[in-house]
Amino acid sequence: MAHESRGDVGGRIVVNPIFFTFALIFIFTAMGGFFGVAAKANCATDLFYGTDYHSHLGTKRGGMACINPDGSFTRSIHSIENTHFRNKFEDDLHEFEGFSGIGVISDTDAQPITIHSHLGVFAIVTVARINNLKDLAKELIDKGKNFNELSSGSFNPTELVAQLITEKDSFAQGIRHAQERIKGSCSMLILTKDGVIAARDRYGRTPIVLGKKQGAYACASESCSFPNLGFSLEHYLGPGEAIRITSDGYTRLLEARDKLQICSFLWIYYGYPSSCYEKINVDDVRYRCGAAMGQQDKTPIDCVSGIPDSGTCMAIGYAQGKNISYRHAVVKYTPTWPRSFMPSNRNVRDLIAQMKLIPNKSLLTEKRVAFCDDSIVRGTQLREHAKRFYEYGTREVHIRISCPPLIYTCPFLNFTASQSELELITRRIIDAYEGQSDKNLALYANTHSVQYQKMVRKIAETLKVNSLIFNPIETLIEAIGLEKAHVCTHCFDGSSLGA
Repeated sequence: MAHESRGDVGGRIVVNPIFFTFALIFIFTAMGGFFGVAAKANCATDLFYGTDYHSHLGTKRGGMACINPDGSFTRSIHSIENTHFRNKFEDDLHEFEGFSGIGVISDTDAQPITIHSHLGVFAIVTVARINNLKDLAKELIDKGKNFNELSSGSFNPTELVAQLITEKDSFAQGIRHAQERIKGSCSMLILTKDGVIAARDRYGRTPIVLGKKQGAYACASESCSFPNLGFSLEHYLGPGEAIRITSDGYTRLLEARDKLQICSFLWIYYGYPSSCYEKINVDDVRYRCGAAMGQQDKTPIDCVSGIPDSGTCMAIGYAQGKNISYRHAVVKYTPTWPRSFMPSNRNVRDLIAQMKLIPNKSLLTEKRVAFCDDSIVRGTQLREHAKRFYEYGTREVHIRISCPPLIYTCPFLNFTASQSELELITRRIIDAYEGQSDKNLALYANTHSVQYQKMVRKIAETLKVNSLIFNPIETLIEAIGLEKAHVCTHCFDGSSLGA
């Protein structure tokens, strides 16, 4: 039934266990993204490039599946840890001859997987974090279900989602069932003989957009995947909404829910500048974050520069708001470091982060420079950047951050998958001040508190910079333009909705 090309060694995907173990304790991981298309003609080109346009969201694995004219499935999965998605999948394209398909960039499990069930044969991809994975798997095993896929020594989350779906009598019922049972989040694409089903997480923590062009419809995590493939944006799926697309249009399987909790970090860091979520452009939000800070900042500054890539949009806004020059005082070297991957050795990873950014000495010497960045996690890399800026002759280094300090790790997505919150520089400082890392967190998250001001001063002292300013939550929410109740800001203030 299925023709497969899996992995790079002996037809199998090989995962380095040392790499995976370290990735679990690294504070920032990527999320993942997917692309699905249903067309009247061969979909391989759209599927290939549409999936590739999600490469900024993941660095571990890529996968594609399509239904061939004879009803069989073609599937290909490769490791992309040390190379580009395009390089790994170009040689597979001749095998993809179908009119509908799905693709994924994943930082979790090997995907897509194919399932033979009472609902028919289907392929599925997910962007998910399932906190109760083992409990759900045990329940299913106790009911007589079997698990065939392995993900780094444990259950494959995507297979678990498929098993939950097949407990019900239809895809719509099964998707709603999975949404109700999963603690965390899960958005998905399902490839069936009747089209591609797209279902957004029940709280809309991750986005799905629908696009159309003559003879084809597509669903994607990122709207930036549409323009160059000729798709126009047709619809933003709501939280919990599910639709089925064919080459002729789309039908709604599940209505959107009322409660939205889209992750604010999509605009701050992970989203591509030309993408839109909830009709709100990523570049616009970053620009507004910078402009608001620049208008309020009275610090004497000669010029501003962004820490590439996600700090660039903010820096342009900051320069406009403060009415000073925007300059490329630090430049990302793209020919050999075009994407961010995570070696298992922390020292090597920090070295790579340093090697990718080249200071421009002629713009730094004797200058008071504001450097804009998206966030501070551990602080290690930013401290090393500041040290180099001083070595290159910078008179003063001022750090400007588009979001509030990260006080909490993320329980809903794979953005801050850490085994210890002490990976966060804020928690280490709180631990030093309070004797425990989780004491008085609400006070440290309050921009107007003495504890907050004390923490920020200590972070600046640790980074060895002249000044440090974070945007408050109020500024971030205003820049996004949604009601606070519709945006997840858990990592800043501990607020949450749902499991």
